[in-house]
Amino acid sequence: MTRQQRDAIDALLRSAPRRETPPTVEEQRSGFAAAIGRAAPEGVATRATTLGGRPALEVEPGGAAERGRLLYLHGGGYVIGSPDTHAGLVGELARRAGLRATSVDYRLAPEHPFPAAVDDGLAAYRELLETGTDARDIVIAGDSAGGGLTIATLLAAREAGLPQPAAVVVFSPWVDLTVSGASIRTKADADPIFTEADIHAYADLYLGSGDRSQPLASPLFADLSGLPPLLIQVGANELLLDDAVRLAGRAGTDDVDVTLEIGASLPHVFQHHYGRLDEADVALDRAARFLNNHLNNHLNEHLQTVRTADGRLGSLVG
Repeated sequence: MTRQQRDAIDALLRSAPRRETPPTVEEQRSGFAAAIGRAAPEGVATRATTLGGRPALEVEPGGAAERGRLLYLHGGGYVIGSPDTHAGLVGELARRAGLRATSVDYRLAPEHPFPAAVDDGLAAYRELLETGTDARDIVIAGDSAGGGLTIATLLAAREAGLPQPAAVVVFSPWVDLTVSGASIRTKADADPIFTEADIHAYADLYLGSGDRSQPLASPLFADLSGLPPLLIQVGANELLLDDAVRLAGRAGTDDVDVTLEIGASLPHVFQHHYGRLDEADVALDRAARFLNNHLNNHLNEHLQTVRTADGRLGSLVG
């Protein structure tokens, strides 16, 4: 069944018409919303809110744990996408993890080029900390450009002297805006969504004539030391495969606890196809388990500290 599912998703993605003239940014945004947008899953409540001075979507599954908070940064090449287009994906990840989530509507290019998105990601994370959420109770996730933005946000937080969250998950992260990965060419026929020209076009809109190798734009070229445990999931049939592979290598070199999962014959951010692609459901389950394992590690450490303190107090009283 899974091969049939993969083939059906591939055919669906390839069926999207290619125009002779490039669509406008507004046409790209509306087309992306129509193609990708899914409502939050049943049993997951959403409400408009703000975080870090930006509009945001709060996503809360029924029975969500009191501890733990997921901050999500959506994909879309820094140009398209929104919390609404990703309500389904974020809601499904939050539901499986049993966590409250906030998806941030960070500013998009070309109206707001680099580093506006990074500033917004950092502001959202900072507000969570300043309003009383322990960094060890926060996990962060993002897809595609949002995956790159997730890593950039953590780098900016580190430079600002802020503590790191408990864990981070990225789906098909775009972390090299110089577009130098070999898979940009070797996966050209396999990728049912993008062309190399598409990737360059998004980089142009986000960075203009700016340096595309600067670490907050292309985290692949950053020192990743001190970042939290990282899970990277990517499809084998996508131009950005080498972004994910090289990011895992960079993280490992910098002594980050990193796990790389490559899904055979799968497209970019295949997790969007949960409920109709078995591999998407398995990947989201693994991502949810990864986040919870690291949140629970913090909780267990906290409980052990409390027990130790209680024991010492008891001995003093006795």
